[in-house]
Amino acid sequence: MKVLVTGAAGQLGALLPEALAGHEVVALARDRLDVTNLTQVRLAVQSERPHAVVNAAAYNRVDDAEADPEAAYRGNALGPRNLALATADAGIALVHVSSDYVFDGTATRPYHEYDRPSPTSVYGASKLAGEIAVRELNPRHFVVRTAWVYAARHRNFPHTMLELAASRPEVRVVNDQTGSPTYAPHLARALVRLLATGAFGTYHLAGAGGTSWYELTCELYRRLGVATPVVPVTTAEFPRPAKRPAYSVLTSIQDPRIELPAWQEGLADFCRRVARS
Repeated sequence: MKVLVTGAAGQLGALLPEALAGHEVVALARDRLDVTNLTQVRLAVQSERPHAVVNAAAYNRVDDAEADPEAAYRGNALGPRNLALATADAGIALVHVSSDYVFDGTATRPYHEYDRPSPTSVYGASKLAGEIAVRELNPRHFVVRTAWVYAARHRNFPHTMLELAASRPEVRVVNDQTGSPTYAPHLARALVRLLATGAFGTYHLAGAGGTSWYELTCELYRRLGVATPVVPVTTAEFPRPAKRPAYSVLTSIQDPRIELPAWQEGLADFCRRVARS
């Protein structure tokens, strides 16, 4: 199978070629394929003639989206729309990665694929708009919601917490936001498994279980022997431009049911890699 990967410079996109070992992969970063440009997208699909496209390109600056909604919608809605049009014309599958931020965070149990989205931020609304475009324009779609993605490389929450631990006497971390930390290598492999099923639809693929940012930081420091104290704080004490879901743990009830390892397993592998480096 030949697979075209967009957003190949990001922390998920950079891992997809390895996860797709055994297949022919064309991995394009933004400097080679801007998904917000329909002409570029159509030319890429027509010239490469892939059997499927995996879209790992996105606008991920959650707080900046509040001040610049056009940029968020271009990256998270227009880009997926362009890919859906081009892949539908070619009769091929599109795997599109979305977010737990499409939910409002008021649930008292994990969100599954058939729960009603209700985003509370511009970022979340733009991700939902991208989902809708993909579903409407290409029936051969996989819309995959994930959450709190991180990898051993690239800037992300665990790396930021390690930087803070090295520069501050204590680290204050929000303890009233709960989600599903997702290790990018686990997600990449799950996307490849999903693509092989041909069972089109919407899926939740995230680290199994749930935890808070505070608990995640405590576990990170424990595994790496970091002695810096971690102080739990509320979201109200840490105001940000974009509203975050208070609870956005993801689960799956889809068939086939593809489950990722527990979030602790992903963090353990992350810590092993960080320790070696």
